[in-house]
Amino acid sequence: MTRTLITGGLVITAAEELTADVLIEDQRIVALASTGSEVAAGWRAERVIDASGKYVIPGGVDAHTHMELPFGGTKASDSFETGTRAAAWGGTTTIVDFAVQQVGDSLRAGLDSWHAKAEGNCAIDYAFHTIVSDVTDEVLKELDLLTESGESTSFKLFMAYPGVFYSDDGKILRAMQRCAGNGGLIMMHAENGIAIDVLVAQALAAGHTDPRYHGEVRRELLEAEATHRAIKLAQVAGAPLYVVHVSAASALAELATARDQGLPVFGETCPQYLFLSTDNLAEPDFEGAKYVCSTPLRPREHQAELWKGLRTDDLQVVSTDHCPFCFVGQKELGRGDFSKIPNGLPGVENRMDLLHQAVVEGRISRRRWIEIACAAPARMFGLYPRKGTIAPGADADVVIYDPTASQTLSAATHHMNVDYSAYEGRQVTGRVQTVLSRGTTVLQDGRWLGRAGHGGFLRRGTCQYLG
Repeated sequence: MTRTLITGGLVITAAEELTADVLIEDQRIVALASTGSEVAAGWRAERVIDASGKYVIPGGVDAHTHMELPFGGTKASDSFETGTRAAAWGGTTTIVDFAVQQVGDSLRAGLDSWHAKAEGNCAIDYAFHTIVSDVTDEVLKELDLLTESGESTSFKLFMAYPGVFYSDDGKILRAMQRCAGNGGLIMMHAENGIAIDVLVAQALAAGHTDPRYHGEVRRELLEAEATHRAIKLAQVAGAPLYVVHVSAASALAELATARDQGLPVFGETCPQYLFLSTDNLAEPDFEGAKYVCSTPLRPREHQAELWKGLRTDDLQVVSTDHCPFCFVGQKELGRGDFSKIPNGLPGVENRMDLLHQAVVEGRISRRRWIEIACAAPARMFGLYPRKGTIAPGADADVVIYDPTASQTLSAATHHMNVDYSAYEGRQVTGRVQTVLSRGTTVLQDGRWLGRAGHGGFLRRGTCQYLG
């Protein structure tokens, strides 16, 4: 048995802040006690980490990533090896990625494919949602089996991308009805893809080919309409609903209204919608292609509403939707046709720091930072309290965070396998110093100590906000 003692830091969880010592045995946290207390004074350990003047926080839980995702004739540039290493550099110790069902195949085949990509390659722990592209009677039975086994207890459907991932309202309703009975959680990409495709064709016919038109055709109202429709379908089915990557104020208003009615409806946003805008999409010389993602970036005034939603708990989670494509050779596929630009941004390494910057600026509290980045995603997807908190019995996923260190976000220094940073040149206050994953130090004082294969696959419970 190996003991590690973290002393003198300010322990921050979603529930409390306490200057405390943390005792770890092997892979688990076994005790906390106030620093200087008689109890803490009696602890002995082989490893002692002095966290004085630092925060001691749970490892981040990024519940929305796409490592190696095939898209538009290419694939996301981060592998499970590079992507999970970058996550750890940024203080995230658990990701939940998306296994993709191809049309005509089973959910099982999609999961097997993603297991093969991830197994033995991850530096941190990981789990899988399942993208459901083809709702059939057999697939509906698989929803039951996967939820019961804990291999995948959340299932993503798309109102967007006709011909690729799109499901019509009837298929969505059937999947929701099934999850109403088995406890699974439906995750929804809420954009009216049928209408968007009409606007895309009209824009291209008019010669509007630059990246900024990606944001203009994916109208805010079409996100709000789809969000409203998804909520009503879930209400008919008697099922919970989790809306991914909420970017528009009007879509958030639909969620807030539903929650005010007591419906089990949840929402996620991402750092790009909190810190970037259509100004980035409009950058000249095709630079705007770097910021093409779906849902798209919105005008800057939407940011204030999203921050408000995070404070009022109408949005519960901040994930990254990390799906990076290099500018050279990948984003460039869309020169002359914005609809061919691979959709996605890098961000798995930046999330914890950007949200801490929001703490520095007074947008959210320290505890809310930990809630939206660690505890809430763990609860939402059946991983709490193993993940997302610092408490006896939890996995020893612990980050020592320096709240006063300053850094400049840049592609020159990040560890994501992508040739640009969406936040190039942005100054932030706060930086990860040390990262433990299940008690193993994977990062210390700017030195990588982790390894591919340390991370293990996590079976999950169902959403812990229900029941």
